[in-house]
Amino acid sequence: MLEPAHTVEIFQRQPDLRTLKPGEAIYHEGDVADYMYGIIEGEVEMVKHGRVYETLKAGQVFGIGGILGVGPRQSDAIAKTDCKLAYLEQKHFLFAVQETPMFAIEVMRNYSIRLRRLMDASCEGE
Repeated sequence: MLEPAHTVEIFQRQPDLRTLKPGEAIYHEGDVADYMYGIIEGEVEMVKHGRVYETLKAGQVFGIGGILGVGPRQSDAIAKTDCKLAYLEQKHFLFAVQETPMFAIEVMRNYSIRLRRLMDASCEGE
């Protein structure tokens, strides 16, 4: 199975990296979703209704729903620490999936784990 480090390597092949300082927004809820992101360095907080519901670390990916046509952003993504992010637009994501099918599997695995955590956390409050 493709390890998170290998997923980041695919992102590192992108010519441009985005650097952010703590507190800088990557995107906001409702924004057009034109990129997905891979965290090269740092941590990113996912925020909904002013509440942090998840902290992502280097090697993780986020923001894929929008580039797959799911719709606008469903939360805010905010740099928790100094961050370096790589990003892919839809056509580059599709190319990466064609060239490295295990990349798609790793992205799906990453999202499945995150969805399970989110669902478990929401059930704890019942």
